[in-house]
Amino acid sequence: MNTFIISAAVVLLLVIFFLLMRVGSLLSILKGSYSKRVGSSNSINAAMFPIFFVVGLALIFWYSGKASEFYLPKSASEHGIITDNLFWLITAIIMIAFIFTNTMLFYFPYKYQFNENRKAFFYPDNHKLEIIWTIIPAIVLTVLVIFGYKTWTDITAPAPKDAIVLEITGKQFNWIVRYPGKDGKLGTYNYKLIDATNEVGIDFSDKSSFDDFLPREIHIPKGRPVQFKIRARDVLHSVFLPHFRQKMDAVPGMPTTFWFTPIYTTDEMKSITGKSDFKYELACTEVCGKGHFGMKFLLVVDEPEDFEKWYGTQEAFLKKNPDYLANVPLEIKSLAIK
Repeated sequence: MNTFIISAAVVLLLVIFFLLMRVGSLLSILKGSYSKRVGSSNSINAAMFPIFFVVGLALIFWYSGKASEFYLPKSASEHGIITDNLFWLITAIIMIAFIFTNTMLFYFPYKYQFNENRKAFFYPDNHKLEIIWTIIPAIVLTVLVIFGYKTWTDITAPAPKDAIVLEITGKQFNWIVRYPGKDGKLGTYNYKLIDATNEVGIDFSDKSSFDDFLPREIHIPKGRPVQFKIRARDVLHSVFLPHFRQKMDAVPGMPTTFWFTPIYTTDEMKSITGKSDFKYELACTEVCGKGHFGMKFLLVVDEPEDFEKWYGTQEAFLKKNPDYLANVPLEIKSLAIK
């Protein structure tokens, strides 16, 4: 509210200043003292350019500091730290270019304001200058693209062999998460097998599927690589973990994946943020329909020993849904029961 009042007051003062200038020009015309091609407003307007730029730049830095309290806390993953460093590097380069170019933009109207005793100088081009402002941005952008590509390929490359692997399926309007059981192998799936009970189409012709389980929240261990295998059941969704700086679209018919290593547990992040109710959250960043707002899923980062305890208490899908065995072939049913 205070920011709005200050902004409104500044705009009002500028309007009043402009009206006073206008009234002064009209009075000069009426008095017959307006003999020059331009009046004092020319100098005033020219001076307003650098003043506006300096005040505007000061407000940008002031508001950036003011808004910093709403920024995300430091990254909770190893890859996120690299992403943040790249983001701030790009921001710094853009800010330097912005300040330099806009300083020239707002200074030149003041320096080269209209003067009746000055003639225009014809300066059609400068090949050396054009080469400089083409080559330098090209080099900078090439370096940034290479760093960005490396960062991207790191998280989409094959995960380490000791990674925790889990599957995330997006559908209107919730996420379904599947973990492998004690065998550590995630069973296959088949979209033709999807029904009201088997929402992700787990294929029980694969023995690895027998102990897969579907929890109500995601648990991952601190300090260990985690791979998310992502797919969508209906429309385009997007897996977004802001605190880990990870995002990947869930595309129907095209499985995607990324991996990362969490470095702070949920309890540690509560201390870092100073918020006792802090929670990691998986959100959807694609507008996937009118129920898009409800696509949230709780994620908990545990200490390794706490994760193992949680993992050991989870019940397999088939154990929680024994009636589902009635829908599978007899030979598979006998294997599942064993």
